[in-house]
Amino acid sequence: MQSSRRVKGTPLRRVFLQQGRGRRSAPGPLAGFVTAGDRTGLLLYLLALTKASRKPWDVSLPAPVWARALGFKKPMGTTACGRVSKAWSRLVGKNLVTRSKDGRLAKFTLLCEDGTGTPYDSPQKYYFRVPLALWTEGPEPSKRWFDVLTLPELVFLIIGLSNADDFSLPAERGPDYYGISADTLERGVRGLKKMGLLDVRKNYKKAPLAPAGFTYENSYTLQPPFVLEDKSNIEETEGF
Repeated sequence: MQSSRRVKGTPLRRVFLQQGRGRRSAPGPLAGFVTAGDRTGLLLYLLALTKASRKPWDVSLPAPVWARALGFKKPMGTTACGRVSKAWSRLVGKNLVTRSKDGRLAKFTLLCEDGTGTPYDSPQKYYFRVPLALWTEGPEPSKRWFDVLTLPELVFLIIGLSNADDFSLPAERGPDYYGISADTLERGVRGLKKMGLLDVRKNYKKAPLAPAGFTYENSYTLQPPFVLEDKSNIEETEGF
């Protein structure tokens, strides 16, 4: 996987998380990974985006290579290769990649992150970056972050990367914003905070209908190594 030319991180369009605006907004493909509990598929997709870094936006590697990159035990084994193959099939079914042949190898070509099946091209606006630290750094020498992050933690990390620092996201609004349950978001917050990857700050907020006349709202800021200096391409949002 060393041939990738991603420097600051892998670009990912915001439509992967949420499509449309306001009352016309709808969850993006990310919600489908959460509903299916498909952590392997989500990691494989992020890995494919990282690897397919230039035109024609395709990748073709033996299944054991993908299995090894995903940290599977016995990557040469039938079980690991089968998991990789099934994960690719799920990505094809979500209209995130197409499958063809490159000699004896399967070739996968990126499609747009919105899941509509339209061809992929390098994003020019409304995108953010997933730092390469997800694959290259970790909490200990033998572990990388992708090895240890649970699906809820990975999902909240992606949401955090799509927002500016000190963003708010009331857990109960998760289904409206991203099609993701409050419980999933809360587990993601707890896990990232425990690992020192997320700073959580309580903000005082007036609430005339509350018994005390006020309430508190959390705001979140990702911590190193998941901090990118350039967030100029992130779409301005209100309250999420």
